[in-house]
Amino acid sequence: MIGFFIRSVPFRVIPCFFVGLFSVVQAETIRVVSQTVGTDELLLAVAAPEQIVALSHISREKEYSAVADKAVNYAQIGRGDAETILKFRPDLVLVADYSRGELVSQLKRAGVELMSFDQYATMDDALENLRRLARRLGPDAEVRAADVIADVEQRMTNLAERLEGVRSVKVIAPSTYGIISGGGTTFQDLCNRAAAENLAMTVGELTGHADIPRERMLTWPVERVVLAGYDLEQTIKPFLTLIPFRFMEAVKERRVALIEPYMFGSVTHYRLDGYEQLARQLHPERFEED
Repeated sequence: MIGFFIRSVPFRVIPCFFVGLFSVVQAETIRVVSQTVGTDELLLAVAAPEQIVALSHISREKEYSAVADKAVNYAQIGRGDAETILKFRPDLVLVADYSRGELVSQLKRAGVELMSFDQYATMDDALENLRRLARRLGPDAEVRAADVIADVEQRMTNLAERLEGVRSVKVIAPSTYGIISGGGTTFQDLCNRAAAENLAMTVGELTGHADIPRERMLTWPVERVVLAGYDLEQTIKPFLTLIPFRFMEAVKERRVALIEPYMFGSVTHYRLDGYEQLARQLHPERFEED
């Protein structure tokens, strides 16, 4: 089977042996709208450009999206109800279990096919989501997904080899709104891959995004504080006056590991960027030759 393009519309040449000629058959192009930044990243990784009709309203914001630079080439949906999505006449809409229930119900009533993603705690989940979407989009998408997955797996192998035998650094990932990341979170996944011990889970025995145990935290042996930001002083400033962080030596001494904001809560294969950046921050000696 030979594939080629005419006027950006995919065609395939199918041999018709009974007449000894080739018949040109236009391949179906599915129109896909992505409703979340996570599904934006999945879609852009495996879809052909003509399959992408619109991306989420925050797809171009680098604080949330790993593909902000690519997203500028596509339309965006609004923040509103299903009408803002349906105007793009999608065949398929990508949503997640954290999408607004009312919006999802409206789309279902409109008869639009939905693909919802609800497993994304680990890299294995993220890669399976890539495969799942690619199967729906067609053989070409499956080839792209395989290439992405092969690259991710190689990078993960390289990172594991660099960190082999290293001592895990004791860390916390606090927030300014009274919540800390425990076990079963995307931050825990970052720690697992970057040779870090998440004290909220191992000492605090917290799971999910839990309330900060203010008094107990002062006894935790915090070596580094992991924060999302670009500038150390600007990022740590709120914690210098917040209780209990203002009393922590790691905060006062600015022992901070900064990673880009989108990496902190990534639910796709782009979390690998976070693995690598956090590992470099915590274990610079393992990357000296770079």
